[in-house]
Amino acid sequence: MNFFDRLSNGWAITKSSFSILKKNKQLLLFPVLSGISMILIIASIVISLLASAGWDVDNLGFNNDAAPYLYTFLFYLVNYFVIVFFNMALIHCTKLYLQGEEVSIAAGLKFSLSRIGVIFSWAMFAATVGTLLKALQENSGWLGKLLAGALGIVWGVTTFFVVPVIAYENLGPIGAFKRSSQIMKEKWGEGLASTFSLGLIQFVAILLIIIPCALIANSISPVIGIGLGVLLICIVMTVVSAIEAIFISLVYQNINGNVEDHFNQQLIDGLFARK
Repeated sequence: MNFFDRLSNGWAITKSSFSILKKNKQLLLFPVLSGISMILIIASIVISLLASAGWDVDNLGFNNDAAPYLYTFLFYLVNYFVIVFFNMALIHCTKLYLQGEEVSIAAGLKFSLSRIGVIFSWAMFAATVGTLLKALQENSGWLGKLLAGALGIVWGVTTFFVVPVIAYENLGPIGAFKRSSQIMKEKWGEGLASTFSLGLIQFVAILLIIIPCALIANSISPVIGIGLGVLLICIVMTVVSAIEAIFISLVYQNINGNVEDHFNQQLIDGLFARK
């Protein structure tokens, strides 16, 4: 399968992901819950730090050089854990839908809770990698910063399919990383098409939101304009996040299962063909 065929198929899968989301709008609750959880957890950490500093920002100094990296690690740990937890729930609900079973928020959350140990293990591993890249970026010259940026991009690409891998395969963090890398090597074209398509859709949608909201803020009320803009942008990001998770689930389930109901047979024959 050539490059352009892969891009075309990636776009077809993205459209099917949107179709599945339209039929299961409750799936949007997962990225909403993820965002709310992140805000509450980060807010509690910030409040605790401020309280320990006597509510004076100037007293938030660190006693040693390692302290900032400890907090960076904790931030990454919370971030990865929360995002993976809710994405796994969404991906599992997509699997249930493909199997013709009932889709519910409770079923997704129950499944993620059953895999909480592997989610935490992956979050620890990913947080360690993220912290090391951050340290490399901050303690080296321009070459080190360039290297850290390149490694960050590679990390993001190679872990694209890691959530369904840790959900359904009995692998540790390193094994899951290798397995996700293997899938990405086979499906890089589809993944690129989806990432580009969703990124472009999100960019255009946000641009279309900002312009009228800026006019509202300038002519009517800054509070209304900014508030409306933030709300609409959050909705766009929620939809895009859900579609991306469904896309990942579709690709993974086709490798290991069956998604024929959502594609015509001609497309299926070449859609996920291995190299």
